[in-house]
Amino acid sequence: MQASDLSRLSIPSDPQISPDGTRIAFVVSRPDLDEDRYHRTIWVWDGESANAFTHGPADFNPRWSPDGRTLAFLRGGGTPDKPPQVALIPAGGGEARILTDIELGCEEVEWSPDGSALAAVGVGYVEEWAGLDETERARRPRRVTDVPFRFDNMGWIHDRKRHVWLVEASGENEPRCLTDGPFDERFIAWRPDGSSIAFHTDRSPRRAFEDGADLYEVDVESGEMRRIAERGSWSFPTFRPDGTLHAIGDPVPGSWPGLISVWRLDEEPVDLTGHLDRNVFSMTLGVAPRGPHWHGNAFFSVIEDSGRVGVIRVNGDGTVDHLIDDDRAVKGLTVDSSGSKLALIISTPTDPGEVYLWVDGEERCLTNLHGEFRTEVPMVEPEHFRVVSGGIEVDAWAYLPPGAESVPVLLNIHGGPASQYGWGFFDEFQVFAGAGYAVVACNPRGSTGRGLDHVRAVVGDGWGVVDVEDVTNTIEEALRRYPRMDAERIGIMGGSYGGFLTAWLIALDHRYRSAVVERGLLSFTSFAGTSDIGAMFPKNYAGADLIEDPERLWEKSPLAIAHQIETPTLILHSENDFRCPIEQAEQLFVILKSQEVDVELLRFPGEGHELSRSGKPVHRVERFEAILEWHARRLTAAR
Repeated sequence: MQASDLSRLSIPSDPQISPDGTRIAFVVSRPDLDEDRYHRTIWVWDGESANAFTHGPADFNPRWSPDGRTLAFLRGGGTPDKPPQVALIPAGGGEARILTDIELGCEEVEWSPDGSALAAVGVGYVEEWAGLDETERARRPRRVTDVPFRFDNMGWIHDRKRHVWLVEASGENEPRCLTDGPFDERFIAWRPDGSSIAFHTDRSPRRAFEDGADLYEVDVESGEMRRIAERGSWSFPTFRPDGTLHAIGDPVPGSWPGLISVWRLDEEPVDLTGHLDRNVFSMTLGVAPRGPHWHGNAFFSVIEDSGRVGVIRVNGDGTVDHLIDDDRAVKGLTVDSSGSKLALIISTPTDPGEVYLWVDGEERCLTNLHGEFRTEVPMVEPEHFRVVSGGIEVDAWAYLPPGAESVPVLLNIHGGPASQYGWGFFDEFQVFAGAGYAVVACNPRGSTGRGLDHVRAVVGDGWGVVDVEDVTNTIEEALRRYPRMDAERIGIMGGSYGGFLTAWLIALDHRYRSAVVERGLLSFTSFAGTSDIGAMFPKNYAGADLIEDPERLWEKSPLAIAHQIETPTLILHSENDFRCPIEQAEQLFVILKSQEVDVELLRFPGEGHELSRSGKPVHRVERFEAILEWHARRLTAAR
């Protein structure tokens, strides 16, 4: 695979099975290098074949009406001046009808149980910023009174709020905003009787500094709001058909990093999945299914396990059926009204993803979105191995290009750190292997997929210690297992937390001949005051904050030991990255220049933290080209 092959990908997501199980709607996103944008359309499998159902260019979030006769979705124009709005289209096709004209568009839409209305999350300016033209909005000084005031992939957020709206399916009356005030609401869910809409919000006066969230509901008739669960670390409220509230998360605020479980919240919180010691919500790269999905007293959910993302059914008596548990990644899931059919999107290391129908244990692939791609673009099948490190097992993968000759090695470190590499398609590994590199990746302590102790092992004293041990043991085991890997030509790279660990490792270990530090967390000290999550993340992981223990934050920062770096280093960073702001990269660049290290800083204008996954297509290709050119010069010269 080459960088330009990005334009050949048609990535499916958000599969929605109709209530009767006869149709499946899903989103297909395709990068367009000529227009430098993504085309998102909704496709429908009608029982015989799958075809494009809408024309885009920015259609997403399909949802079937309870009777299956209408498909709701969000339609945008693909540009900031044409934000997404709620639209309806007959199940048999036809013209879409737009139901909303909310100033900054909508982000979610869900049908009421009787199909007469829809709930939506709409975004609008606060009073001070409403009604201004773009020139005045760009000119006006920004009066900031709260934290955070901007957020990655969103930009400024102090001037807008996300609220719950009620939209009549008939369109006879204007949509009505049900919530207001200086708070945001999201992750909406209807009560089964249709009387109210539940949502996730954070209404603590110290919400920026104390990790947690509340669950509320709003009555659709009176607009009265009430809290329906004690404050915890909650998201994605759902209701069992009998009206019992459930949510994903943990009842203890500030419990992150930890396990993501399904909890029953009718009286005292009851953990329904914690005994599995695995996330039932995916933090795997490229996977974003919501859940759980109910049928009677049972629910279906994804589950992470050692790089896999499978599917489980948790029955009313608490027993668990593992429906899919092989070496693949389930990237989307919904269930029909009978509970016997699942719509799935499944990916493998050599398959970007297709839509599947699961019926009583039997699978059937419904699409061939990447048939030509799989035939024409050579792919590398990874080898999985495990490394014993610090008394535990670490999952690892090696992608070896074809041939028998010695090859340079690229050690990759994922972000998070609470995420996992695994058995899904990752374009980066295929592009690097296609360029002739052996790719090595692992899930060190701090990753998900191996339970609570594993994901929390890096908290406090473990940060920059146990993860270093695991990654180092992985590269050494890979070199032992695969003689083709050239120990004299090893490059290292990672983004976000992976950028932290890359910079940390090259300061401690000079075996690496080339490094790429991307969107890295490099100084906890400045991150604490500039990142959109800086008020909480340092305490969650380093166990300290800027006021109580700034020395500890500095000790856990790569900049504190950056003067020890000798490895030629390319620093990649986006100028609109508000998760790890670009000042992180600038500081590392200045230190390495002062030490006369071979270093370059490549800045991507207009991009955020998600450049490598959802940035402008041309920038994604240019990023690939820069990484490959950097490693090629250093690793070839090291021969």
